[in-house]
Amino acid sequence: MAGPLSHRRAWRTGVVQQVCPDGVLDLGPGYLDPDLLPADLLAAAYHGALTEFGSAALAYGDDRGAVPFRAAVADRVARADDRPCGPEHVLVTAGTSHALYLLATAMATPGDVVLVEQYGYDLGRQLLADCGLRPRPVAMDGAGMDPAAFEEAVTSVRAHGGRVAFACLIPTYHNPTGLVVPEARRRDLLAVAQRLGVLVVEDDAYAELDLDATPAPCSMAGLADYHGVIRLRTLSKTLAPGLRLGCLLAAPDVVTRLANHAVFVSGGSANHVTSLAVAHLLRSGAYDRHLTWLRNRLRTSRDALAGALLPALGPDFACQVPAGGYFLWVRCTTRSEPDLLAAAEAAGVRVAAGSRFGAGPHAAVRLAYSFTAPDQLVTAAGLLASAWQPVPVTHL
Repeated sequence: MAGPLSHRRAWRTGVVQQVCPDGVLDLGPGYLDPDLLPADLLAAAYHGALTEFGSAALAYGDDRGAVPFRAAVADRVARADDRPCGPEHVLVTAGTSHALYLLATAMATPGDVVLVEQYGYDLGRQLLADCGLRPRPVAMDGAGMDPAAFEEAVTSVRAHGGRVAFACLIPTYHNPTGLVVPEARRRDLLAVAQRLGVLVVEDDAYAELDLDATPAPCSMAGLADYHGVIRLRTLSKTLAPGLRLGCLLAAPDVVTRLANHAVFVSGGSANHVTSLAVAHLLRSGAYDRHLTWLRNRLRTSRDALAGALLPALGPDFACQVPAGGYFLWVRCTTRSEPDLLAAAEAAGVRVAAGSRFGAGPHAAVRLAYSFTAPDQLVTAAGLLASAWQPVPVTHL
């Protein structure tokens, strides 16, 4: 396993998407800490791919993606779900955003409704809207999207002459709440979707980031044997976002239909050489060793933040420590969101506003433990706990 990134000095404006100002502890972005990005491991993987495949690694790739990568992914998914999955179920994409854009343009028509969870990935909703689609939130409870609310939303859209293109869910280590949808709820949602003929898009960006040695339930795609479900996966959250590599898993006929899209026919698969490099990691066991290391690091970070912050917050705050993923979701019954954000900013801590991800009855913020070292997370927790103390009431 390669050591941590040794050239953090390159983390600057004009090279990377976002740079935190000096003196600010940034718990906002859902990124990996630069020290968790395995540059040496990937350098060796690219060398291995170019050595094995030579000029074929630099040619236009197969439209569906290189078979070595697709086969390695399919084998991994089949073992995790204990369900059959083969290369014919896999289409290589340039990450989840690319896959979602592909579905928004190939499986939907402008004006269509996409059902999304009450809380969910904000930029995913923006992407759908930019494609002319209409995201419509569906109520959630502690187990995820409410099946009755899901059915009511589909019925309502159709009663008003609309079309539901698909429903998009994050059932495993949800962004932003961290929840895991239990298998029984997954089956209930699938039953509604199949009865009403609604395609389900399962965003599984965080599925491999279980931190408590308790694997998540079988994917919704696996439970449905890939009928009526398209599953999105990415290497951005477990390896490196700069790879721009992911895939979607679907029934073979759906994969064939999507692979005939001009974006693949014109230029071949997305990130061909990168997919061969990652296939090298998957087949050699290096990816699993890296994933074990990363889970341990994220667990330490999660426990540092949760352990320092949650006991110090008052009874008007609530937070369920997630079993995986990147985020703590902190809710408050007595303070407004602008108040929480302003107090955090004044204390030198940047957090993500809960309203970015959806509307609910109480103020909320999302805290990422993935982007900041454990000692700094403890410092940030102390600053937030002090900043969010109840404001004393002055009696005249």
